[in-house]
Amino acid sequence: MRELPEVFRGSAAVAAGLVTPGRLRGKDFRRLLPDVHARADVPADLRLRSLAASVWAGPGAVLCGYSAAELLGRSCAPRGAPAEVIGTGSGVRSRPGVRVRRDRLHPGEIDRIGGVRITSRMRTAFDLARWLEPTEGVVAVDALARGEFAPDLLLNFAARYRGLRGVRRVADVLSWADARSGSPPETRLRLILVRADLPRPVPQFAVLDDERRRAVWLDLAYPAHRLGVEYDGGDHFATPERARADAARQTRLAAAGWRVLRYTADDMRRTPHRIVDEVRGALRRDAHHRELSITPGP
Repeated sequence: MRELPEVFRGSAAVAAGLVTPGRLRGKDFRRLLPDVHARADVPADLRLRSLAASVWAGPGAVLCGYSAAELLGRSCAPRGAPAEVIGTGSGVRSRPGVRVRRDRLHPGEIDRIGGVRITSRMRTAFDLARWLEPTEGVVAVDALARGEFAPDLLLNFAARYRGLRGVRRVADVLSWADARSGSPPETRLRLILVRADLPRPVPQFAVLDDERRRAVWLDLAYPAHRLGVEYDGGDHFATPERARADAARQTRLAAAGWRVLRYTADDMRRTPHRIVDEVRGALRRDAHHRELSITPGP
């Protein structure tokens, strides 16, 4: 078993004497796709299923879309998303768990990770921007662009591939994208705000703590109003140490004059209007207080 790759063709492994047919069908292995197997103790997440799709589709295939993003370390796919691959063989067709796409690729738009062919970071962002509905397209572009490239550079791909399906969506996605976003949930939270005509917050804003000579980073911030808006992933109180660190962080922000509003995934899904109302109200109250503070007395 140690000589087998992470994902492999069962017929090739049997022919090489690495495993017997009986053991391949047993509890030690999992069949992911026809003649494509992996060890049963490895989670069948999108990464593993994408590797399986690459093996199944053959040597000319290129992982793309959410699969390429996964291998690039920029996970942004919803749960249960299929593996995605650009296939070249006529017999390679979409099936449950694998979406096969037919598309044009320039050789410079293909990278390799661990011997697996994938679309480049920028080509992956371009494809997801045109394939996905607007919100998820922005989420994907933010994730792939973060610390790597300016999203507007994707307009070069839109000009090069004017005839590709969905290319007209790219400009709209880029109008909302921001490579400073720290995570997909933070992008979704930002979009709730800006699409409600609230001012654009600054992603990943550093509040300097002069006393400790360090920065406290906010997911989203309105610096002029000293208002932070954060995504609460539910892990803030996972351990006593994390809870204490989070409490100290909140204390430092409050001491610096910042108010922080925090929202969960459930808040964003169920009551986005409440988020908008609360942030808008906080901005208005701060603006009102500022006006009062500069109004000359009688």
